[in-house]
This record gives sequence, structure tokens and C-alpha cells, in this order.
Amino acid sequence: MVEDRYLFCKGLSIGYQDRITPSVVVKSNLTIRALRGEMVALLGGNGVGKSTLLRTLAGFQLPLSGELWIHNKPAAEYRADELAREMSFVSTEVVRVAHLTVRELVGLGRYPYTNWFGELNEKDREIISKAIRDVGLSGYEDRQVSRISDGERQRAMIARALAQDTRILVLDEPTAFLDISNKYEIVRILHQLVKEQGKCIIFSTHDLHTALSMADRIWLMLDGEVVEGIPEEIAEKGYFDSLFPGNPQLKFDVDKGDFTFSKNRTGTVRLSASGSTRRMAVKALERLGFEIVEEETDRIAIPKNTAPKITNLPVDSALLSKILSNDLQPVEMNVTQTEQGWSLHLPGFTAEVETLEELCRTIKLLTLPQES
Repeated sequence: MVEDRYLFCKGLSIGYQDRITPSVVVKSNLTIRALRGEMVALLGGNGVGKSTLLRTLAGFQLPLSGELWIHNKPAAEYRADELAREMSFVSTEVVRVAHLTVRELVGLGRYPYTNWFGELNEKDREIISKAIRDVGLSGYEDRQVSRISDGERQRAMIARALAQDTRILVLDEPTAFLDISNKYEIVRILHQLVKEQGKCIIFSTHDLHTALSMADRIWLMLDGEVVEGIPEEIAEKGYFDSLFPGNPQLKFDVDKGDFTFSKNRTGTVRLSASGSTRRMAVKALERLGFEIVEEETDRIAIPKNTAPKITNLPVDSALLSKILSNDLQPVEMNVTQTEQGWSLHLPGFTAEVETLEELCRTIKLLTLPQES
């Protein structure tokens, strides 16, 4: 299969160097690629070198050694103006400019194509207008950048990169400091650019869920290596568990495709429910430490010596005392969706509640230690 490689690194070392002090190597022997029509997510912990890598790819820092190819041509052979027509860069820094409108900011992306006086022709203005439309900022053209929201400002920066009309876009944490709505809107815009225009977009992020669900390729920067591949293969090979070596409680769940916290298992529960209600109940019960099972023989044990204090529940104190006695044997727990809400049943104990919140609270009370 012939790959349409927009960017390729082989044996690349990145870091810092100047004429006075010795070079500081941040990462070495990197072999990674990015293809046409791909959204590449760069993942890694703080201080692992993500920004250094992106700035090296964009030409702001020189590689210490190794090969860096852009469109099958060594990056070192590009003049600055040539590289600016091949790759655009959006940093994570908040733009603070006075008296500059959105149209003027986006227009800065046309600098590789203008004359010495920076004059814009009709084609430039058409490209600027299209870039503004592509990021959903129509009607904002004459607003000052200092008077729009952070999410709108980030869209304007992406529009500036689009106006630069490059096949590769490199973005350093484009969703940093944004609320949830704006984060997903920015990622949606980037995904749409890949799909509709065939661009290659490389972006760093700490949003693991977005990266795993939207990216075509993952570059995973670990302490000792950098691995790449599609999200599913990276997950299957267990690399995500190495992302947080200092937190053994954080594990990647291959079945769910997301990270979860390891919890002490409270027990098992048989759940009878359907549809979205069941899915939400599963999440709630798993959050409380329960494993959901279907077989009638599965049982749940409430830990010994953790007698709860039950309030506002129809509890037979003698039966409850027997359930929570020191010689406790595992007892069966059933949770059933009813027309009125939920039914919770243990031998000798039944509670009827109306909401999922009340169900969770009831189960919590059964497993909380008694107040002294």
C-alpha cells in the first residue's frame, strides 16, 4: 500500500541547543508519521515534550539529529516562506491584541502569499471569508478580538491557520482553557476539515476521551519511548496503562475504551432494567463499586463490621441486624426497575424508591460504617 505521507520522522531527536550551553535532549530516536486526511492526537503527561515536538515539526526549533520529512522533502530544504505554505501552527497561548478585528487577525494567515506591502487581493479576501465561515464565525468579522470569548478567539486562530491555506495544521492544545461545549466544537471543526478538505491535523491534548473517539492516529509520548498507531491498536497493546506510571489506580478499560479508576469491589448485583435507564443504572452501580451480573447464583456480601445507620427506610431492625451480624454470609442483592421507580431486595430486606439517586443513597447506607 502506498502511503500519502504528509509528515515523517525517522530517528528524530528533539530538544534545546544554543551556542553556549550543551544541547538538552528531550526525546530521541522518534519514528512517527502523519498521513493525508488524518487527525493525529499527541498524548502524554506534563513535561514529557509534546510542545517541543510540535514546535520542532513546525520549524520553530531545529531537530538535534535525525530525519524530518514534509511532503517527501527534507524539512531543512524548505525556505521559511515555503514551509509557511505547507504547514500552519496554532499555539496554546492566549492572544491579547488591541484594536485588531477578527477579519484582520484571520488575514494575517495570508502573509506567505502577499507582496512586500502585505496587500490583499480579491482571492485573499475570498479565502479569509471562507476560513471565517468554516469555523462558524460569520457575523464576527468586524468584532475586536479582545472583545470575544475564549472559544471564539480560538476559532479565529484556527481560521487564521486555515487562511494560510496549508495541507498540514499543527495545534498545541487547541482546547486548553475552554469549557466543554467549546472544546467539542473545536474538535468537531477540526474533524470536519480533515473529512471535507483532506487536511492532516496534528494536535496535542489532555482530553483522552476526545482523542480516543475522534483521532485517526495516536502519538503516545511516554517516558522511555513514543509509540504510534490507531487508537484501537494502541489500546489493545496496553500502552495506555503506561501513560500514568505514578498512578496505579488509573487503568485503561479496553472494553469501554476509556480510563477508569480501580476501586475496591463492594460486591455484585443482579440488575433488571432496560434501555437508557439500565445504562445509567449500570454506571451508577459501578461507580459505587458493584459488578453487574445476570446469573441468579451470583451474590453480594456486605463487609463485616460495617453496620450502617439507616434512616427513613421501612427496615425491620431485627432482620437488618441479622443481615449485618458478625457471622455474615453472602446475601443476594437484586435491583429491579419498576413503574414507580426501583426495587432493592436482599433476603429479609426490601426497599422501594422512586429515583436512581434514592436507590444509590439506600445502597450507600447499607455499606457505610456505623457512626460511633
